[in-house]
Amino acid sequence: HSNLYKKVADHVLALDDLREFRPQAFSNLLWAFAKCEKSNPKLFKKVADHIVALSNLDEFNEQDLSNIVWAFASAKVTHPMLFRKVADHIIALDHLRKFTPQSL
Repeated sequence: HSNLYKKVADHVLALDDLREFRPQAFSNLLWAFAKCEKSNPKLFKKVADHIVALSNLDEFNEQDLSNIVWAFASAKVTHPMLFRKVADHIIALDHLRKFTPQSL
């Protein structure tokens, strides 16, 4: 339902900050928009800018990261700094044991 997606996007875009969002909330939000082909570059940019500004991604699990990157790719929204931050986080991990084949 297009009006629902617009209402959700407008609400998130109107927020002063996204500190109350947990990693899974970002993952679910972006995944839903991408899955339903409701691209909203302003929403994606706001979320990405917030994630990039975090000191680290330690609270994000492998599925959160995978869903977020997938959503950006599927929605054809680019944010090189987000992709670099996710890549740097994964490279810095001691191992990838928690990453399932699906999340890789």
